[in-house]
Amino acid sequence: MTIASIILLLPLIAAIAILLFTRKRATLSAYVSVISAGVCFLLTLGLISGSGEAGSFTWLRVGGLELKIALEITGLTKGMILVVTAVGLLVHIFSLGYMKDDAAKARYFTGLSLFMFSMTGIVLADNFAMMFIFWELVGVSSYLLIGHWFQKNSAAEASKKAFLVNRIGDFGFMAGILLLWGATGEVSFSGLEQVLDRETFDPALLNWAMICIFCGAVGKSAQVPLHVWLPDAMEGPTPVSALIHAATMVAAGVFMLAKVTFLIIEAPVAASVIQHVGALTALVAALMATQQSDIKKILAYSTLSQLGYMVMAVGFAGFVHSGDVLGASASNAGFFHLYTHAFFKALLFLGAGAVIYACHHEQDIWKMGGLLRLMPVTAITFLIGTAALAGLPPLSGFWSKDAVMAAAQNNTLLLIVGAMTAFLTAFYMSRLCTIVFLGKARSQASGKATEVPLVMRLPLVILAAGAVLSGFKFAYGWFLNPDDLPHPHGALPLVLTVIGIAGILAGYMVYRGRDRDPIKVEVFARKFYIDEIYLCLVRLLQDGLAYLAKAVDQLLIDGLIVRGSARLTSGVGSLLRGLQGGNLQSHAFLFGLGIVVIIYLITITFK
Repeated sequence: MTIASIILLLPLIAAIAILLFTRKRATLSAYVSVISAGVCFLLTLGLISGSGEAGSFTWLRVGGLELKIALEITGLTKGMILVVTAVGLLVHIFSLGYMKDDAAKARYFTGLSLFMFSMTGIVLADNFAMMFIFWELVGVSSYLLIGHWFQKNSAAEASKKAFLVNRIGDFGFMAGILLLWGATGEVSFSGLEQVLDRETFDPALLNWAMICIFCGAVGKSAQVPLHVWLPDAMEGPTPVSALIHAATMVAAGVFMLAKVTFLIIEAPVAASVIQHVGALTALVAALMATQQSDIKKILAYSTLSQLGYMVMAVGFAGFVHSGDVLGASASNAGFFHLYTHAFFKALLFLGAGAVIYACHHEQDIWKMGGLLRLMPVTAITFLIGTAALAGLPPLSGFWSKDAVMAAAQNNTLLLIVGAMTAFLTAFYMSRLCTIVFLGKARSQASGKATEVPLVMRLPLVILAAGAVLSGFKFAYGWFLNPDDLPHPHGALPLVLTVIGIAGILAGYMVYRGRDRDPIKVEVFARKFYIDEIYLCLVRLLQDGLAYLAKAVDQLLIDGLIVRGSARLTSGVGSLLRGLQGGNLQSHAFLFGLGIVVIIYLITITFK
């Protein structure tokens, strides 16, 4: 057993142990899950000092296809596994306080452990087949966690929506894997890279394969147009939002794209699609966030926007400018932002959870206020996360966002889109902080709020330290060479800093002392009516086809063929049944009539 194998299997063992032995003892179940997460984190610290393949075995062999369960340790793997286990551990600890009175606490921690197993499987996989298996397991575990409070109709609907929307993207992902296997005979990442280095393939095929693979990232990382599941997923417990919807699951698509940078470089059309989808998502989600009132949904749209940044940067791996290809440096920029974002966005989600907990599960920011005085630790750590997200120096978001924008600096359109998104990010986060933490309490719930327990404050402080330090070389240089990142030219860092400060000041000036939103942009508040468009499509296509199928079934199949043939048989039977009534007089009459008919026929025949 290698260290990587233990990290992979230990959460699964914990989930099974809870289901089989401790599910009726909620507190013990919680500690089993937390201890497994803690051991995985400690083992990760040992794992990141190693390298190379961590062992494999053949799982399935069919014809020329050999599928392996194989673990691989690379620089990207080290960075991502640290994010998964570190943030996962802190979320587990925070959940001890947040979920202490939950009636289904054992089921909740079972879901967390299952998710940790699924996510580490994606990170450690050395081939597409294994990654796809765990990709689907992540979908299952997220479905269970989003719908944890399934008694609420909104939570049950949100979990189904997340599961179904992700299946659309996953179908494309599977098609891309099959296209690559059909063209190259390989599904392992190292094998595919070697084949592409020594052989030439049809560019159209590679582009289509990469676009299909990107569909998987569009679903999992909630990019336009498959982004609609993520805001609704906020119906799940807030620690779930911090783990799944801020740091790990939604980042899986970006991580997968970073692992196949060698494919993006060879597929410039697909790279262009990736860039523009990422940029569109970043801008559209930021605009939506400016008009939301639910504290978790603001952070959800912020996550969509930042994921768009990451995807855009990875897409620049295949961007050609003056004969130069940015290649791995652009991909590294996207992954670097993934790494720093995991800390400050998990901090913001857990901070939002602390606020919701203290305000008796109130989530409307317009019913909060004055919490800086009542919850100083939560407020200060939340403000640190906000500053990092806004890209203020010297916090982590400043360094990673600069790297992303440096990748786009030779594309004027996307550079402008990125700058607009940076301003909007600072603006809507300043809006949130001004309304929630400053001014006076707007409701009894916020007026009586108190600081959360130590078990919930400690993860906030640790993540705040990560939000400050993770952008410095010593915090990421062990898995990512700073020289392999794109570097901004001229005054770009200064311009981005000014934009961030301007956004913060604008948000503060507009919303200080307000009891209602002075800005009303219906199209942003209604999320560009995208959900309504999907609903119309479902009604026209799915419901329309269903009604057509029902009409065909009732009128043709059931009405004419099934019931029609039954009626015909029944009618003939009824007619013949009249001939067998058992009446002697009737039988004698029919017998005589039959003799007359026979005599008549004989007469005609021999006449």
